[in-house]
Amino acid sequence: MRCFYRKMKTIRTVIHSLTAAAAALAFAVLGMTAYVEIAAPEHYYNIEGEAFTISPFLGVELGSTYQKEAAAQANNSVPVRQEVGLSLFGIIPVKTVTVETISNVMLAPCGTPFGVKILTDGVIVVGLNEIATENGNRNPAKEAGVQTGDIIVKMNDTPVSSNDDISKVITESGGKSVTISYRRGNREGSLTLTPALSAIDHTYKAGLWVRDSSAGIGTVSFYDPETQAFGGLGHAICDVDTGEVLPVLQGDVVNVRIHDIVKGTVGSPGELRGSFVSKESCGTILLNNESGVFGQMYESPQYDKLAPMGLKQEIKTGKATVITTVNGSTPEEYEIEIEKINLLENSPTKNMVIRISDPRLLELCGGIVQGMSGSPILQNGKLIGAVTHVFVNDPTRGYAIFAENMYQNVAELRTHS
Repeated sequence: MRCFYRKMKTIRTVIHSLTAAAAALAFAVLGMTAYVEIAAPEHYYNIEGEAFTISPFLGVELGSTYQKEAAAQANNSVPVRQEVGLSLFGIIPVKTVTVETISNVMLAPCGTPFGVKILTDGVIVVGLNEIATENGNRNPAKEAGVQTGDIIVKMNDTPVSSNDDISKVITESGGKSVTISYRRGNREGSLTLTPALSAIDHTYKAGLWVRDSSAGIGTVSFYDPETQAFGGLGHAICDVDTGEVLPVLQGDVVNVRIHDIVKGTVGSPGELRGSFVSKESCGTILLNNESGVFGQMYESPQYDKLAPMGLKQEIKTGKATVITTVNGSTPEEYEIEIEKINLLENSPTKNMVIRISDPRLLELCGGIVQGMSGSPILQNGKLIGAVTHVFVNDPTRGYAIFAENMYQNVAELRTHS
């Protein structure tokens, strides 16, 4: 009997162990499924003729809906888009993603500095102020519902693009109400503003501070000699007061020469200081968004050779290089380390964490400094991204954007041109 009970106890122990193992496996599979569903991007590029894999995700396989033959028909003007299912181990469906097959994209990694001069599409409200009237202080703009960060595009159906335009409409109103058309984030609207008569200079005022232009220095990430298209910065040009992305009405690119470096230290980001070489434009900015600035250059920026664009699924942690200019106008290549890769699409400019490892760049700049934004990053001979931000508390490290996230804007400009 004792022997029998021992055997039963052993069997129960084995069953419990197997049950626990099965439960643990089920939880692990569920966890992997949830992770892949969140972390796997909704969109992938694939280069014609190259095998397409989802290597960063262990156990993830392409569904049978992916057609190699269809992908082989891609070219730059007519990419092939396919909706493809992803599954774990070829068994458990996870999500559907878009795979866009394109011809091999060859771009010139530049790293050259450039100047930006932007005239905004409308004017950005950067402040509201009180107007002293005979009946006390008033703020007409605030009373009307205007908010800091609003973009005023029309007044009384007349397009406005400068502070002078605003002043002219308000002056000519004679104190009568003015209709303002504005954008606030993704929303458009209109409101009515009644100007106030200033007791100081006896003119009508709106109580608005606006900005209609911006200028600065950045780095060219890539250039396409065939189309003269370029991408730079790797992040948007934003208003210094409101943080809003500047809408471009007209943007000019000018040549720049770097003449000084403010070295970055912990808690204080450094800066590349430069000056515009001439007043003449060498290019046009057509688009300014969260992924950078994009347009065309009439003069070819300096570069050594063309490089194929690397895709996000090809990038590995480890050694890479960055091309940037810290003196004059001649770019140089420096060693870096890619410490982390982030495939999540909720942060399109913070796709990689990088660290400057080259002693020369550390000695000169202390790491990443303002003005380096847009400096191209290469790995295994491919253009994979560009520098976007520096960590204020560690200037040797910062963020970078995937090259394909920037290139997508150039491709869209080409489509709509």
